[in-house]
Order: sequence, then C-alpha cells, then structure tokens
Amino acid sequence: MRKQIVIPALIILFLIIGTVLVVLFAKGYTLNLNGNGPVLSGTGLLVATSAPDGAQVLINGHLTTATDNTINLAPGEYDIKIFKEGYFPWEKKIIIKKEVVSKADALLFPTAPQLASITNVGISNPVLDSTQTKIAYTVASQSAVKNGVYVLDMSLRPILTLQNTSTQLVGDTINVFSKSILTWSPDSAQILATLPDLSSTTYLLQTNGINQAPQDVTETIASVNASWQKMKAEKDTAQMNSLPKKLRTVVAENFNILQWSADDTKILYEASQSATLPLVINPPLIGTDSTPQVREIRKGEVYVYDIKEDRNYLILSSLPAAKANEQQLPIMWYPDSKHLVYVHDGKIDMMEYDAQNQTTVYAGPFVDDYVFPWPDATRLVILTNLGNPPIAPNLYTIGLK
Repeated sequence: MRKQIVIPALIILFLIIGTVLVVLFAKGYTLNLNGNGPVLSGTGLLVATSAPDGAQVLINGHLTTATDNTINLAPGEYDIKIFKEGYFPWEKKIIIKKEVVSKADALLFPTAPQLASITNVGISNPVLDSTQTKIAYTVASQSAVKNGVYVLDMSLRPILTLQNTSTQLVGDTINVFSKSILTWSPDSAQILATLPDLSSTTYLLQTNGINQAPQDVTETIASVNASWQKMKAEKDTAQMNSLPKKLRTVVAENFNILQWSADDTKILYEASQSATLPLVINPPLIGTDSTPQVREIRKGEVYVYDIKEDRNYLILSSLPAAKANEQQLPIMWYPDSKHLVYVHDGKIDMMEYDAQNQTTVYAGPFVDDYVFPWPDATRLVILTNLGNPPIAPNLYTIGLK
C-alpha cells in the first residue's frame, strides 16, 4: 500500500521539477558547473534571423552561429554582426537582459543589385498614388494614339515581364496629354491631368480603364480640389482616431506627419515644435528595441515614433527639399514597415526605422529623385536613362532580394 502511494508521488514530483526546469530554461536560465556544485544562472535570449537566411552571426567579433537560431547570453551589451557573401553586412549593438528575448532581425541588401526595365519607350512625370501600388506617367515618343497617360499597377504579378503591367488611360488624339502634369486623388480612383497651355486646361481621368471622353474640369477645378481635400482630411482623421487618446494629443501638438508606415504602427514625422515627448506606455515595455531613443525633439528634425513600443528615434537633423516632384518625399517608408528609403546626394540608401544600418544600395544615375518602393518590399523603382543623355529615361526596378 505504501509503495502504491510513493511511486505516484515520485512521478508527480518528477513532473513538477521537470516543468519548472523547462520553464527556467525557456526563460534563458542555464545550468553551470563549478567547484561548489551546479548553479542555475540567469541569461537572456538572442533570436538571430536574416533575409536571406543562412547568414553568419558574429558576437563581439566571434563567429558564434548562423541565423535562424536562438542563443543564450549573459546580461550585457553586445556587438552583433550578421553577414553573408554577396550582401552588405548588418551590425547593431543589442542589450541583453535577464529572462528577456531580444531580436537581431537583419534584412541583407545585395552588393550587386539587378536592374530590370519596366518601360522602354521613354516616359516622364511619374507620380505614385496614395496606396503606393500604382505609378502614373506620360509617354510622348510614339504616335498620337500610343502617346498619353499610363498607369503602372505594381500589385499585378505578370507571368513573363513587368512591361505588361502598364495600362493606357488616354491618348493624344483628344489633346496633348503626353505633356500633362498628373495628380492622384486620395482614393487612387482618379487622376487630374493638367495641360501646360495658356488656360491650364485640366481633365479628370478615371483609372479603371481607357477614357474615351475625359471630363474637362478646368472651370470646376476648385470644387474637385475641395472634394479631394475633404477626402484626405477624413482619412487623416480616421488614422488619428485609431491612436490612444493620450498619444493623439501628443501627435497633434508636436508632429508634422510625413508618412505612416504600411502597417500603421509607426509614424515618420517632422517635429513641428521643440518639446519633450511624455511616456505614453508607463512603465515601459520589456524586450523593446535597445537602440537609444530620443524624447527631446527639436523643431525641423525628422523622427520615427513607434506606436506599439512608445519609442522615438532621430532619423535626420533636417528634411532635404524635394527637387522636381513636390509630391515625392526624399525619405519614405519601405513597405515592410521596418525600413526607410532615403534619397540624397545622388544615391539611394536604406536604413532601419531606428536609423541603424544605413546602407547605400544604389549610386548610379537616376532622374530627379524619382524613387518608389515596390509594394511587396522586394525592389525599388527608379527613373533613369542609365547615364546616356540622348536617351529618354525609363522606369527600372532595382532588385533588393
């Protein structure tokens, strides 16, 4: 009878001890042996991942593991480097804390990106829509029927070539649309095409197909603009109302919003005044990005605010002026919501949202800072004649994966 009681009790005790040990090891504790017997030491966990995978991980200069692995580390600050042949290295200082999971998530950019043409007839005036999935542009090098306004839909997945993803909206048989200046509506359903004649004739184009009889809105342009401004204001209000009430006040008072990230979890903004950002999440979350943040903001400087983690990062000391296209920001979100595209000094850089790992991915010729991210975060679109002045520029993609 006694044996029947003892054996189940031992089994239960064993299960309890095993469960406790599993939980402790999951939190990063390790069992170390020394002269005084086994000691359970508290560590933190570093999860190292990369795209592409299979990259090498150096910790404080020592080759330790490959990516897609979890490493136990004693609490402290570490220099982490992730590299793979054919790609720029990724480096970051990461603070490891006891029982906390920290991440080293590296997007590696190729040192020799591939260029591929989207257009081949010479185009001008490319403009990105608000959804960042469509580019409108004009063609003036062909016949009146083929010249005009086109839209490239980057969300399509062509079987053979990207050159099949553009659709003509209107030709030059009605007017000289190939010389028009294009403006997208906030909902991407319409485009204003303004012709550079004495009367600045403006047409309203629908973007769902060919416009057999485009609407002349020259005399009612004020009404169209007012309608579009109302549409944009409603969208901006909806985004603001999605924020916690306390944060909403902070953003309204201090942020000149440049662009929301694709997943609406981060805000790229220019400080509208100098101020101290209060803590919105208090106490602060654990396991957040360990890059030092800046809560003392200065007017005119550019920052990224992480809504989910309540952290703020300085990106630029000032906002470079856009050149030819006022609608195009020199710094913008990459569609993965983790990186920024920065166009400056005749080159294109990628950086993480906390301003780390700024990498020049393209330094060849491109026209007027026309740079657009591809929606699936695999490439960039540029306007270039590849440095050959007699040739009209075309749209090309820069492969980043």
